[in-house]
Amino acid sequence: MLTPPSSGPSDHRLRDGEKGDAPVPTNKKQSRPEMTFPDAETASPTTSSAVSSPSRRPLVVMDQVTKVFSSGTVALSDMSLAVNGGEFVSLLGPSGCGKSTALRIIAGLGDVSSGTIDWPSSRINSRGLPEGDISFVFQEPTLMPWQTVFGNVYLPLKLKGISRQAARDEIMATLTTVGLEDFAEAYPRELSGGMKMRVSIARALVTKPKLLLMDEPFAALDEITRQKLNDDVLRLWKETGITVVFVTHSVFESAYLSSRIVVMKSRPGRVHADFPLHTSLDRDAHYRTSEEYRQACETVSETLLEAMSGEDAH
Repeated sequence: MLTPPSSGPSDHRLRDGEKGDAPVPTNKKQSRPEMTFPDAETASPTTSSAVSSPSRRPLVVMDQVTKVFSSGTVALSDMSLAVNGGEFVSLLGPSGCGKSTALRIIAGLGDVSSGTIDWPSSRINSRGLPEGDISFVFQEPTLMPWQTVFGNVYLPLKLKGISRQAARDEIMATLTTVGLEDFAEAYPRELSGGMKMRVSIARALVTKPKLLLMDEPFAALDEITRQKLNDDVLRLWKETGITVVFVTHSVFESAYLSSRIVVMKSRPGRVHADFPLHTSLDRDAHYRTSEEYRQACETVSETLLEAMSGEDAH
């Protein structure tokens, strides 16, 4: 559990997560009615545990987290969020609303000023941070230009002390998952922007994390490549059962990918609305032109406009 540095206990400390389920915090005035669209109830079931039966035990719990930077900027204010196993949660909001800050705190890459964050399902190291269960995909691929695709994906396993030979099968299997098995010996300079991002995703997946954090990974890509990578991430989520928290500015991307959307307000960053999407999970090439998708986008867009205009969710 990560708590703000202080000489006394936090007022928002969570119960010990080692026994029983961790408490799931709630936010006032941030819930919308569950959204059910035509055919959602009769959609074909999927075999993915991520889709059909999300775990009720949270992987991460933020409870009334506030983050104030040294400049005095309040990035987050009393933000509460619980992410359960198997969910695909999108954090949606305008620039400057604290989405990326929240993601970094979830990853253990930043501390909190007040409130608490807990990882009930993770191994916790001596610094009170999760160990080995979380992977992060940044806005840029951040690849090592002197290493091949194989070498870049090998990096997190190398840091774990696994030899290159022992890691080979796992690396090649992961590259196959993202469609890059034929580019293992290529260098980043020889790859397109979309392929570089696939390498970054493979590097995140190779350690088999429980939780995958993605910070606007496709924002700089062209629309065709972005849609293809959206399809790939959705397929990986269904196939692997991994839990995903995905930061985006895009209404359309969030409505296409998510099982749940958290809309944030800015100045300071906080949760405005938090609701599931009960849409069909058979999101094939025709889904983007369906009435179901149009309705989802409309509802998400209206909620975002409420957040930006200062209205309370209803």
